[in-house]
Amino acid sequence: MEQYIENLTKALLEKNPAMPAGRARVWVELLWSDFEATSAKAGYEFRGPQYTEKLVSQLIASYGDKLHEFAGRNPKYVHLLDQSEDMMQ
Repeated sequence: MEQYIENLTKALLEKNPAMPAGRARVWVELLWSDFEATSAKAGYEFRGPQYTEKLVSQLIASYGDKLHEFAGRNPKYVHLLDQSEDMMQ
């Protein structure tokens, strides 16, 4: 799974180069875990990491350059915009 996360982080950084690498990784991990948790709660069987990678990749392609806008409007994710604390450089 680590390789999937790394590849997706690189894709997000290409889509949004102003985002720090640590912050990009946090976003990828958040999107990944949120999708898997939501699928499990909905009763779907685990479809494998390739399926999750594909979905997160589509989200990055569509919204990767706008994640900071989403976080600014959603209090649950506002801490991801806090520039005073750099995440995992």
